[in-house]
Amino acid sequence: MELGIGIGWRPEIAHEVEALAGIDWVEAVAENLCADHLPDSLVRLRERGVTVVPHGVALGLGGADRPDPGRLAALAARAELLGAPLVTEHIAFVRAGGPLTASPGLEAGHLLPVPRTWDALDVLCENVRIAQDSLPVPLALENIAALITWPDEELTEGQFLAELVERTGVRLLIDVANLHTNHVNLGQDPAKALDELPVEAIAYVHVAGGVEKNGVWHDTHAHPVTAPVLEVLAELRSRVDPPGVLLERDDAFPPARELAGELDAIRATLRKAAPPAGSQAPVGSPARTVTVPAAPAPAPSVSAPPTPAPSVSAPSVSAPPAPAPPVSAQPTPAPSVSAPSASAPPAPASSVSDAARDRTAVAQTALLSALVAGTPAPAGFDPARLRVQSRSLAAKRADVVAKVAPELPEILGDGYRAAFLAYAGGRPMSGGYRRDALDFAEHVLIAGGPADPVARRELTYWWRDRSGSRPPGRATRLIRAARAALVGR
Repeated sequence: MELGIGIGWRPEIAHEVEALAGIDWVEAVAENLCADHLPDSLVRLRERGVTVVPHGVALGLGGADRPDPGRLAALAARAELLGAPLVTEHIAFVRAGGPLTASPGLEAGHLLPVPRTWDALDVLCENVRIAQDSLPVPLALENIAALITWPDEELTEGQFLAELVERTGVRLLIDVANLHTNHVNLGQDPAKALDELPVEAIAYVHVAGGVEKNGVWHDTHAHPVTAPVLEVLAELRSRVDPPGVLLERDDAFPPARELAGELDAIRATLRKAAPPAGSQAPVGSPARTVTVPAAPAPAPSVSAPPTPAPSVSAPSVSAPPAPAPPVSAQPTPAPSVSAPSASAPPAPASSVSDAARDRTAVAQTALLSALVAGTPAPAGFDPARLRVQSRSLAAKRADVVAKVAPELPEILGDGYRAAFLAYAGGRPMSGGYRRDALDFAEHVLIAGGPADPVARRELTYWWRDRSGSRPPGRATRLIRAARAALVGR
């Protein structure tokens, strides 16, 4: 399946995307699309023969829980609505807690890395097979960027991906910007990862921009693509001719001419890095041999379940400290429990042991609780780097809430961001972003804010309109509009 050169479709740049020359396909965030109708811009693109691929961000296939049937059905519906040739998601977990740990459910609001252990791989593979059985088209999974790494991992990223493909037949979406991010933040070699992963399984490639701050690379999708990212793309092209390459941009959208310039740079990189004709095996040819470490020998018993995690202060994970990445501090020892890695070999293809899911659940809950609820850092993690990740999650949460509820920053003005970050610091997200916006507004009102009585009245109306069983009627809205006009707001 050849896709060609594409760009991420976003409502903010819908007109610009339609006007760009040489666009073969686009990718749209699946959760931002309605299940029964498409935005006019995507309808027009499809009428022109432009392929649209839905890109999911909320399944959390790397999490300890099995995939939610409702989320799978929603992704399948969007694939069918778009007539898409495939759907894509991420190798990540996005939530933790709940019944497996007897603790409150926690939402990350972002993609977090899966430990590259045999336990986590077993869980991921079973979750992928469940997803594949529920989707009407093939599934491809994306490697993610990370600010942190799990201690005591048993596989490299390339080995982990190779084993995932071998077990499930899933396709890969390789993000070269994420490979660069992990090089800067974690010291991982992009060329080694490319050497180890099965390039013949690549469905397409992501390219995106970011920025370095204080020795940490932030994969923002809000900055231009840098030369080092294009160099990783060139490394990939020297090994395989990918079926598709897509430019991602999610914020701080530039003029159309700048987007066109970045697409031209991607095309030029692909042309320059292409090996001489006849010297490269085509996509689909046998993969190079990758040595994957053998799984540990079976332990005497894995039947005992782990101790449930109390509330959000989930138990820590025992592991020796990993080598500190740039700008990192030495980790603080923490009480230990079973690590996410298994002492048993990978589970059979038909099922994953409950013990493997339990161990993964405890480990992921401990990490996410440290990031969003302020509990101690699990053993083996770098507390300084966890603080960076925690601030990043809170900042993203504030940005997304401002997008899904733009009235909040309008009502609160310059005080919105500081107020939201103070709220987020002690209140983990347990639902979606719209629920988070309502909870934040309620928190501000209960605390007696905003100080401006007009803003307080507006915020009260906003909260009441959206938290009730049904929205206010037309007469109520007219009365409020007239009252606001009289007071000059």
